Amino acid sequence: MSMRSSTVVIGATILVALPCLVFTGCKQKQPTSAPPATASVAPVTRGDLFNTLTVAGEFQPYQEVELHAKVSGYIRRINVDIGDRVKGGQVIATLEVPELNAQVAGAEAEIRHSKSEISRAQSGVALAEAGHAALHAAYTRLAEASRVRPGLVAEQELDDSHAKDLDAEAKVNAAKAALEAAREQLGVSNADHQRVAALQGYSVVTAPFGGVITMRFADVGSLIQAGTTSNTQSMPVVKLAQSDLLRLRMPIPEEDVPYIKVGGDVAIKLQATGKVIAGKIVRFTRELTTATRTMLAEVDVPNSDLALSAGMTAEATIVLQEQKDVLTVPAGAVLKESGQPYVLIVDANNKVQKVSVGLGIQGPDRIEITQGLSEHENVIVSGQANYQPGQAVHPEISTIAMPKQEGAQ
Repeated sequence: MSMRSSTVVIGATILVALPCLVFTGCKQKQPTSAPPATASVAPVTRGDLFNTLTVAGEFQPYQEVELHAKVSGYIRRINVDIGDRVKGGQVIATLEVPELNAQVAGAEAEIRHSKSEISRAQSGVALAEAGHAALHAAYTRLAEASRVRPGLVAEQELDDSHAKDLDAEAKVNAAKAALEAAREQLGVSNADHQRVAALQGYSVVTAPFGGVITMRFADVGSLIQAGTTSNTQSMPVVKLAQSDLLRLRMPIPEEDVPYIKVGGDVAIKLQATGKVIAGKIVRFTRELTTATRTMLAEVDVPNSDLALSAGMTAEATIVLQEQKDVLTVPAGAVLKESGQPYVLIVDANNKVQKVSVGLGIQGPDRIEITQGLSEHENVIVSGQANYQPGQAVHPEISTIAMPKQEGAQ
């Protein structure tokens, strides 16, 4: 190949390559920066925070008792039926117990007899005292005459008079003892009369408190056994429940027991009507049930109109902990790393920062922040895995994560 040919080939190659370089240079434009990612944020706000527990509760009568007769007898009259409202002291039923009437009459006769014995004993005391007074006076005179004129009264006569005086004194003491025994017998007679009279009073069954008859077990003519011993399976007359005041009984899980206190607030939602009633814890057992590991707590609910019935259920929301005017963030903003809680915030330069925080109580949707944050700082509330510390972002306020107007409960 000649030198000319080589020159032509090289020139052609340069001409071919030159357009390629020109066009390639046209395509290599300066890259533009991507816009910052949008981060959903919510401000740190102050508010009231409640830690609550929701459990199912059941209404029970404030008091409930099966009324038994204290004596055996036949039902002569029963005045109530199921559903009837009764007052305390109202007569529920009357028993027919003829033998008690005879026992009361016998006890009254014994009292009269004892009183007669007392009157006779009193007369005996008076008679003995009169005889003793006469004999004592005679002995005193003889003793004085013998002292003044020795030998005037025979010693035998003086000794006889003294013996009669002592005998009369002994009779007085015996009469007084008989009088005291008669009085003691009167006390025994009175006690026996009170016993049988009380038994006679037990033939009338009365309501110990006001309430509602929830069950009737006997009718007129039914034989009722005395319910005073545990050896007999006596049949009750009726069952009485105090329903104008109900107990709402709620099982408290073991982990929440330390937060239960008398006076704690409870919101009671009735399952039957959906109505919500405000109440307070009145009492709790202070003991866990082994089978369920729960403790029983109670709220007293007024029910004067009997709109609620025993056995109804309710959803009870109990306030376990409460904090006023504390820093809070949405629950979704808090993450944990090696057990240490932290949040991602967007600083004044719209850069993501990782901040360790201290936590307080937790409500349904917000958590108390005890350290690490200040009011009005913005925390990222979702998709935290998409952001890295130092990353520039565009913050956008999340309306979903904002606190409710009525509080965090």
